[in-house]
Amino acid sequence: MTRVVRFHELGGPEVLQIETIDMPAPGPGEIRIRVKALGLNRAEAMVRSGSYIMQPDLPSGLGFEAAGIIDAVGRDVAGFAPGDAVSVIPPQSMTDWPAYGELATFPASLVVRHPPALNWEEAAAVWMQYVTAYGALIDIAGLRKDEFVVITAASSSVGLAAIQIANMVGAIPIAVTRTGAKRQALLQAGAAHVVASAEEGLGSRLPEIAGPDGVRVVFDPVGGPAFEPLTAAMARGGILLEYGALSAEPTPFPLGTVLGKSLTLRGYLIHEITADPERLEAAKAFVLKGLASGALRPVIARIFPFEQIVEAHRFLESNEQFGKIVVTV
Repeated sequence: MTRVVRFHELGGPEVLQIETIDMPAPGPGEIRIRVKALGLNRAEAMVRSGSYIMQPDLPSGLGFEAAGIIDAVGRDVAGFAPGDAVSVIPPQSMTDWPAYGELATFPASLVVRHPPALNWEEAAAVWMQYVTAYGALIDIAGLRKDEFVVITAASSSVGLAAIQIANMVGAIPIAVTRTGAKRQALLQAGAAHVVASAEEGLGSRLPEIAGPDGVRVVFDPVGGPAFEPLTAAMARGGILLEYGALSAEPTPFPLGTVLGKSLTLRGYLIHEITADPERLEAAKAFVLKGLASGALRPVIARIFPFEQIVEAHRFLESNEQFGKIVVTV
């Protein structure tokens, strides 16, 4: 018997329950992990509340990321053995492969040995944020040395990962955050410039920073009215990668700007990378190289014990965090 987190109805953090279940043995191509730490992501709160792009079958498990020790391996699994320390790349479906539990089972193709320099909390805070940012900035946009990139929701775990990746390739990250409260922390985290969107006009500040040529790459999980000033500040032939929908307001389509500048506005999810073995291997190599060199290092906002999963989700929805929320098991 093992403890897992499940929910039987959609709703707020209070619907999460810790339950005891029988955990089956891993099937062919699967690895079961004794979990030491979990990384929490905004998508998990959206699945729990019913606002994500996929709807769970109730009752449902939850969770994309885990780190821990291999407990058992299924048939046809090579290169891993019980006792190995590993972390997990997010699967296609967190409800099919839920991470929130003392034991969790994943496809072996998504299990990675994490560098020994990382502790359990850091190892659980790696793959969602870095593969998401890598896929957009490097795999798709081909971000280059000495060019500007706008990163909105910059104090999120993915935003901070994007700042680190931009610096790793020599680009110039412009961090966008709602207020100036996190300005100094973002500068210390590697942002070259910080724009507080509720206090400064994006439409004026971005051209001041990037100059008349504009910004080629924008990385945004928010949407909403900011699309207009963001696209206005973009370079001809630029690309805006949208990986979320955090704004409750409608997102306009700036037709004139898109036509006049030949812009690409592109939806993007991490699953594009994780579903393609060749692209996933390139992402893993990039991230592991950055972790080994110290160019990439997870920023932990706060750590909760497993028993406080409801409180952890409340904090996840508070927008007060700077970096990743982690739960220890």
